[in-house]
Amino acid sequence: MAESQQSERAITVEAPTTGMELFGTDRTVVAIRVDGVLRDLAAEVTVGQVVEPVLISEPDGLDILRHSTAHVLAQAVQRLFDPAKLGIGPPIVDGFYYDFDVPEAFTPEDLKKLEAEMARIVKEGQHFRRRVVTDDEARELLAHEPYKLELIGLKSKASGDDELGGDNESVEVGAGELTVYENVNRDGEVAWFDLCRGPHVPSTRIIANGFALTRVAAAYWRGSEKNKQLQRVYGTAWPSKDELRAYQERLEEAARRDHRKLGVELDLFSFPDEIGSGLSVFHPKGGIIRYEMEQYLRTQLIAHDYELVNTPHITKSQLFMTSGHLQWYADGMYPPMHLDEEHDADGNITKQGQDYYLKPMNCPFHHLIFRSRGRSYRELPLRLAEFGTVYRYEKSGTLSGLTRVRGLTQDDAHVYVTREQVKDEVARQLAFVFETLRGYGLSDFYLELSTKDPDKYVGDDAIWDEATETLREVAIASGLELVPDPGGAAFYGPKISVQARDAIGRTWQLSTVQLDFNMPDRFELEYTAADGTKQRPVLIHRALLGSIERFFAILLEHYAGAFPVWLAPVQVVGIPIADDYAPYLAEFAARLKKRGVRAEVDDSSDRMQKKIRNQAKQKVPFLLIAGEEDRSAGTVSFRFRDGSQRNGVPLDEAEALILGAIASHAQVLTADDLAAAQA
Repeated sequence: MAESQQSERAITVEAPTTGMELFGTDRTVVAIRVDGVLRDLAAEVTVGQVVEPVLISEPDGLDILRHSTAHVLAQAVQRLFDPAKLGIGPPIVDGFYYDFDVPEAFTPEDLKKLEAEMARIVKEGQHFRRRVVTDDEARELLAHEPYKLELIGLKSKASGDDELGGDNESVEVGAGELTVYENVNRDGEVAWFDLCRGPHVPSTRIIANGFALTRVAAAYWRGSEKNKQLQRVYGTAWPSKDELRAYQERLEEAARRDHRKLGVELDLFSFPDEIGSGLSVFHPKGGIIRYEMEQYLRTQLIAHDYELVNTPHITKSQLFMTSGHLQWYADGMYPPMHLDEEHDADGNITKQGQDYYLKPMNCPFHHLIFRSRGRSYRELPLRLAEFGTVYRYEKSGTLSGLTRVRGLTQDDAHVYVTREQVKDEVARQLAFVFETLRGYGLSDFYLELSTKDPDKYVGDDAIWDEATETLREVAIASGLELVPDPGGAAFYGPKISVQARDAIGRTWQLSTVQLDFNMPDRFELEYTAADGTKQRPVLIHRALLGSIERFFAILLEHYAGAFPVWLAPVQVVGIPIADDYAPYLAEFAARLKKRGVRAEVDDSSDRMQKKIRNQAKQKVPFLLIAGEEDRSAGTVSFRFRDGSQRNGVPLDEAEALILGAIASHAQVLTADDLAAAQA
């Protein structure tokens, strides 16, 4: 529900009551906010407190529904798979998961059994009851649960979550007091309980409308490879069966579009074991798509007054000490290579060696380019851009096709400006981002503003506030929706992220614009101002596609492999009705190649219909079919991706149509699309 709608439903309490008494008759309400804090419907409220209903359809309501469903899953697991030990079970985007320590890995058949048991628990209509406990009481209750005991030891009555890891443990503890949630049967007996900070839906019956278990994965306890590997069961829950079915259909469509599957089917890229995990190679067809992607962006960069640079893949450690990456991100970097050490004949060190690192970021190199000579205010804004390959030692369990790799090419840019130029340049960068992304066929955007992590930042608070407010003003002026991301900024400055929705409604973080008042100080960057004084520039970090590899995957899934003509690895395939007509089509294909078109002729021994099917599977935009009638008339017949045809097109017109479709960047699936692209 929108904030304005929520405020309209807010109630200022005039007599002691409970959320259930206020909203219990409305089945769409699953919890309440008391002075802005989420509480169970059963919570007591006092005079003067402001109470708002939390609807099951709003984000907080969905999280509560899904976390409650995770509890039902855990109860089912312990009923069927004793002695299962409990990890954690947080809500996540579109669902939930729960981690378990069980003797054997779960199978697909086990998931079916668990769903059936969850349905029985839901039908029992158990109530969720919150119970405040002391540390000692919690340890006694959970003496048989080693992972819960560890969380109690890490965190119980502390008010923050600083001692907890980054794997969602805060759903269990850390809300200022330690609580257990009991699942209570209709006869009042406790059927099951779990350490949890809540809140939860009032009854398991609310879960009945739409839940499903989706998959099993292995996960290390608290996200550390040093800990035991647990079984993670994923699931989803929705307010209605219709919403569940719609979500499942989206998952099925996403599976059909999975870039890893399409990458094999279309022969685009692979991950050879001989090279290493998370390190991809692009095959010829993938390589030409990548080339076109990069060339389009290079053209855009030059047109928008960027200067292209290149930097090496490795550097001495001191560069990353200066930038702060070694202090903040060493765990995500590849180990150092100790080089340049020299020895005498007796093995004594005569020259000390140095540590070199594969670069995880391009930015420090660009700062050295800026610093390589004196700079004048007349040169600013100075926009440096690079397609720089960087290396990050991602955990093996997080790697996922091209969307999470260990070697990636960033379309990195760093813009050096005066303080007076900051706001205009940020606005210019955002406009550049939107224009360029639309050129790739993405157009549905919103913005996210990532602000300072209070435990992980450098620089003065006042500077951070100034930078954050500048980004906020520019984002609002864009007219797009702006979503807050508290604590999501990098250690050196806040950022705006451009979130793009793809063809099936999924959201991807793409471009980022980060404002940095700190790195110029660390690198002692300066320019000569109009009055002759030396001044620090302000730095704007800008990544447009994020990484070439990840953006490749996003486009592949967005288009389901059917790229627009300009990106298609093969744009035209000639299909002769019989072998006699192959030379005619080959001559036209050669003519197209001279104009830069990726054209070829299928001269295989397959029958014509099989050739058409084979090329359709490869999602070729234009199939040009020719027989005696076409050869005699100097024409071809266009066949489009949807199977429609346009017959008897003269060769000159066919060439113009193909070149026009490529130049327009339009997606051509049908004859009507081609006509629209021409228009």
